[in-house]
Amino acid sequence: MKVGILTGGGDCPGLNAVIRAIVRKGVFHYQDEFVGFMEGWRGLLEDKTMALDLSTVGGILPRGGTILRTSRTNPAKHGDGLQKCIDALKKHGCDALVAIGGDDTLSVALKLHQKGVKVVGVPKTIDNDLAGTDFTFGFDTAVNIATGAIDRVHTTAEAHNRVIVVEVMGRDSGWIALYSGIGGGADVILIPERPFDIDEVAELIRQRHARGRYFSIVVAAEGAKFAADVELHDGAPIVQEVGKDEFGHQRLGGIGNVLAREIEKRTGFETRSVVLGHIQRGGTPSAFDRVLATRYGLGAIDMVHRGEFGNMAALRGNKIGSVPLAEAVSSNRKVDPEMIDAATGILDKLEKEKEPAAK
Repeated sequence: MKVGILTGGGDCPGLNAVIRAIVRKGVFHYQDEFVGFMEGWRGLLEDKTMALDLSTVGGILPRGGTILRTSRTNPAKHGDGLQKCIDALKKHGCDALVAIGGDDTLSVALKLHQKGVKVVGVPKTIDNDLAGTDFTFGFDTAVNIATGAIDRVHTTAEAHNRVIVVEVMGRDSGWIALYSGIGGGADVILIPERPFDIDEVAELIRQRHARGRYFSIVVAAEGAKFAADVELHDGAPIVQEVGKDEFGHQRLGGIGNVLAREIEKRTGFETRSVVLGHIQRGGTPSAFDRVLATRYGLGAIDMVHRGEFGNMAALRGNKIGSVPLAEAVSSNRKVDPEMIDAATGILDKLEKEKEPAAK
């Protein structure tokens, strides 16, 4: 068979490991040929390709980013873009396509499958918020980077008696914030799933200082929301600029600076913010992500040869299986309530004044 491969959406540690695994097993086990489409769906729209063979994927396992490059191009927003994708696959003689990406990339894959394209998906997002799978590769690397950053700001926060807000990625779900917050010993963790009361956050920090803990670490996902308050964005996420990408997403960011300002205003304690941004998705993948990404790649090429088109490779428990693309893109995977309970069980609690007992 001749199989096309593309990587779409934000880059992610482990993408090259997926590509490598697909090509190596495809060549050695199935005698497949491969063509790489460059820059996500743009490669199909504009006929940008590269050869993928054993020499091309040699040495890429530990590399971050993606040798196929990527973009947030949405063919459905380009007139007859979906038909152009179909035509490009036919032109290059592709019998199937493996699309590696998050819910946006896989939503396009689903549309193409509904038009008859033989497509298999591989889940990719550092946010770990894709439905249908227990973990996505890249998440472990991002959590390790964020946790390391929190470890480092602990020492400078303590030295200066400061409050430091660490802003991490997480548009609709707070997996990175929660895991890195727990792993880094944060005092407050703010996630999109639970809008927060800024006055309660400020009071909790004041109580810590009253107990002799003269510094605090706040970890906030970029999509964390203030509880409904007209003056503070009325429960909406903080955005960097007006406008949306081709998949309808606003560019989030800035919650860290807003939080730092509001905390300092309410407590009088010097407060700084640190925005990790793309540091979280750059660099070499962790060993866990290399192994998981490799397993996803092996699973994807096996799915192609089993004819499991319209499905996505998925980790369930410790097994790689498959789920329908429609299920994978149906909703964002939110943080499990038990994980939220695990976090709240170790965080400082707000000691609210008790109401006098009724006589």
